[in-house]
Amino acid sequence: MGLPDKKEVYTYDDYLNWPDNQRIELIDGQIYLMAPPSTMHQRVLREIFTIFSVYLKGKKCEAFCAPFGVKFSEKNEKDIKTVVEPDIAVVCDKSKLDNEGCKGAPDLIVEIVSPSSASKDKIEKFNLYEKYGVKEYWIVEPEEKIISVFTLQDNNRYGRPEPYTVGNKIKVSIFDDLVIDLKDVFS
Repeated sequence: MGLPDKKEVYTYDDYLNWPDNQRIELIDGQIYLMAPPSTMHQRVLREIFTIFSVYLKGKKCEAFCAPFGVKFSEKNEKDIKTVVEPDIAVVCDKSKLDNEGCKGAPDLIVEIVSPSSASKDKIEKFNLYEKYGVKEYWIVEPEEKIISVFTLQDNNRYGRPEPYTVGNKIKVSIFDDLVIDLKDVFS
């Protein structure tokens, strides 16, 4: 199967019909090709995902790791022009889940930055996740061993980031009793 016809605005149908050998994200109808992740990216992803998975076992929330589509729509499900694949998504409302991923905002999203995705993760996705009400957004910079945690405030905006690094512990705001020691993440 070849690439879809070049368009000014792509839709969810285009996303579903994109060739399987190319990972993409769709943001406001624009296609973003995703580069293969580095080994360091995958190690950090594995550690954070494992912590969430173990903690959530037997609880109402679930953790998912990429590839896992998160669909956002301005109007209705037929008008989807944004589908992203965060590295980790935590979903507590099971009614948002379908066979293709999540419809609407997960409760928590983790993006692990690579040089090719830094701008998209820190600007476009930041604005997207804030707009659609993701309660907690983590930007992980594995090379620098820094995690910036953004928490949705009462005014539906992210406040200033809480930066964490090796030796720090993150209290996950959406759970009462989950604290993550970053020495376990960046070891």
